Formats: sequence, structure tokens, C-alpha cells
Amino acid sequence: MTDLLQRYVFKNAGLKVVSLLLAVGLWLAVAGNPVAEVAINIPIELHNFPQNLEIANERIPEAQVRVRGPERLIRRLEPSAIHVELDLTGSKAGERTFDLSAQQVRQSRELEVVQIVPTQVHLVFDERMVRTVEVRPRVIGSFASGVRVARIEANPSTITISGPKQRVETVEAAITDPVDASGVMRKSSFVTHAYVSDPLVQVVQPRPIRVTVIMEEAAIKEDSR
Repeated sequence: MTDLLQRYVFKNAGLKVVSLLLAVGLWLAVAGNPVAEVAINIPIELHNFPQNLEIANERIPEAQVRVRGPERLIRRLEPSAIHVELDLTGSKAGERTFDLSAQQVRQSRELEVVQIVPTQVHLVFDERMVRTVEVRPRVIGSFASGVRVARIEANPSTITISGPKQRVETVEAAITDPVDASGVMRKSSFVTHAYVSDPLVQVVQPRPIRVTVIMEEAAIKEDSR
């Protein structure tokens, strides 16, 4: 019996004790740091964007990333700590689909990416176009009897816009915010702003627009006898 104990129980006793301590330590570590999961919605970051292109999508979808890790980290996790990066190197005008996987996610080493939704992003690229368009003032209001609007001037009379080529080409003019000229008898100026309704077309270097409303006497028709 003693021989059996010495042969199977006490043999390499030091290594067995160390293994036991490691196992107990691992169990305590796991028990003391339970694992948790959380899903976070974050914007997709576009890197290495070609200078001569614009995105023609009206909306770039967000990515929902589900991560797993120690509960202590999950509870304190901020959306800003996770990044979904899309590399646009080599993109050309036209449509292109990008795969989204854990390789595009940047997160703490202690966290594991379990799932990312969507798994693909479809983008439409178009050449960037810069163009000058007319500014069309929009004047509203009630005017006194006997006067009418003779002329409306905008200064500056044109603005520069930029965006995807196909969208910029369809813009006829920039429109000002409504200018209420009620009560103007001769001439009055108003400061306002111009905009383009297409959300993908931007006004380059926006600045105030001065709209001048010039009135004149309205011709009075004689009653026919």
C-alpha cells in the first residue's frame, strides 16, 4: 500500500501541487470576473478616402457590434472605445460592396468581437464636381395698395456648390431663406442665407446673402365706361 502511495500519489508531488494551485487560481479568476456581452451601435469610419470622389449614398449605415469580455469591462464600455474602420483605398466611381468583419473592428484586447451587423456595406461613389449657381431670393409678405415689387437683387448673386457630379448637375439654383418684405414702400435690404435642398450637395464657404427689394408704384387701371 505504501509503495502504491509513493508511486502514484507522492510521485512528482511538487508539480501536482503547482498544477492544483494554478487550477484553483484560474477558477477564482473566472469566478471573480464573469463574462458578459453587449451590442453597441457605432458609426462606420471611412479611411483613405480618394480626394476626387464623393459618396452618393444619402445615408451610410451604422454598424452594430456585439462584443464579449469581462463583466467589469463591459459595464464601463463606452461606444467611443470601439471603432469600425473601412479602408477605401483604390475606390473608383461606381458601386462597390465592402465586407464587414472582426478585422475591421478596433477594440480592447480583452474584448472579443462576437458579431457585426450588417456584414456588408454597399456604397456608391461619384466624381466630385464644383460648380457656380445662381442665388434666387425668396420674398414673401403683404404690400401696401398701390405698390408692387419692381426688382429683387441678391448680393452675391452666385454661390459655389460641391458634391457628387450627378447631383450637382441637377441643381438649378440656390434658394434663400424667406425674406418678409411686408411694409416696404421704396427699397429695403435684408440679410439671409442661401441653401441647396439636396443633402449631398454642399455650399462652399457659406456666407450671408444680402437681398434688396425695390418697390414701384403699381399702374392703376381706369374703369371702362
